[in-house]
This record gives sequence, C-alpha cells and structure tokens, in this order.
Amino acid sequence: MKTIGILGGMSWESTVEYYRILNTEVREKLGGLHSAQCLMYSVDFAALAAWLAEGRWDRIEAALTEAALKLENAGADFIIIATNTMHQVADGLAAKLRAPLLHIAEAAADEVERAGLRKVGLLGTRPTMELPFYRDKLAARGLETLTPEKEDRDTLHRVIFEELCLGRVTEESRRAGLEIIDRLVARGAEGLILGCTELGLLFRPQDTNAPLFDTAVIHARAAVTRALA
Repeated sequence: MKTIGILGGMSWESTVEYYRILNTEVREKLGGLHSAQCLMYSVDFAALAAWLAEGRWDRIEAALTEAALKLENAGADFIIIATNTMHQVADGLAAKLRAPLLHIAEAAADEVERAGLRKVGLLGTRPTMELPFYRDKLAARGLETLTPEKEDRDTLHRVIFEELCLGRVTEESRRAGLEIIDRLVARGAEGLILGCTELGLLFRPQDTNAPLFDTAVIHARAAVTRALA
C-alpha cells in the first residue's frame, strides 16, 4: 500500500470526511482491520483564508508547498490537497515536488465521464467558480461547465465560509442551495459538481434528481485506488 500525503485543514470539517472515507474505502477493499496508510499536514486555515480574501495566492502557494514538502520528506508517495479552492496553486506546487499530486478536478472529470455527462454545473467558493483553474481541467476533457449567476455565487461563498467551515448546516441554506441547483439545471446542467469539499455536508443525493458529484468522496476514493494500485 502506498502512503497518501494529505494537505488538510481547509477546512478541517471536510478533512474529517476525507479521513473517514479513506479508511472506509481501504477496509471495504481489503477487509479485516486494514486502514489507510497516510500522513496528514493540517494547516491553520485562518491564515490561508485571510490570504485568499486578499488574493495573495503567492503566500498560499508558498505555505502549501512548504507543507507538501514536509509530507514528501516524511515518506508520502503522492499528495492530495483536501480542498478544491487551493488547487488554484496546484500546478505551481506540483512543480516543486518529486511526489505526484492527485488533482481533485481531474478525479471529478473521471467521474463525470463515467456517468456519460458532458455539461455540468460547478458549485463552490467564489474563486473556484470564477477563476479558470477548475474549468480548464474540465474543458481539457471535453466537459462544458456552467456556473451560477453572481448573486448565487455570493450566496454559496458566504454559506461555505460563514457556516459550513464552522460546522453549521442549516435548512435555510440547503433550500437556497437547491434553488441554485434548480436554476443551473434549467440552463442545461446534466449534473452538479460539488466543487467545495464542504458542500457534501449541505447537499444530500435525495435532495435533488440531478446527479451530484461530491468531490471530497470522489477525491478520497481516487486516492485509495492509487494507494492500492
């Protein structure tokens, strides 16, 4: 079994889910008392969130690269960044590592392709929905991406940072989010990528008829597949 290096804590609410999924998947595949062989570096998210608000991607890349190198030096065979938004710096970070990086958007694209869909809605933080780093990975696979209108993007960003990252899940926000999903479906989205690892805490498969692609689950399962290959 290969050792998975996890850059976590962004936020730790979803990192907990990653750890649970990694271990559940390994146990289901290998049985008995097997669990995931992994190393984790959990950052103090407050600093990164402040740099994010200031658009200081250089500071974010430097901090995550330092953390990833510590995982690599500790013996990680490959690295996962347990968040979607911080993949804005994934290419720059990966260029400084010997260990490969398993990109969350590429794992999501694999799942969308397996489902036979070509046009998907992308939900997440404002940078994930507005910057090209995520859409470009999907477009390279021939997938068309729809994002919510500005007011809906602002709503999702607020819910993620002011509620989900703090462990708060409200029915009011779930209803607002489902209305955003309905509007994307009306525009032609065949499925929805939950492009924030906390959104799986808000939306449940039974909440909508549209297929939901929970990137925390998808990414963690892809990591297990690589670890056991």
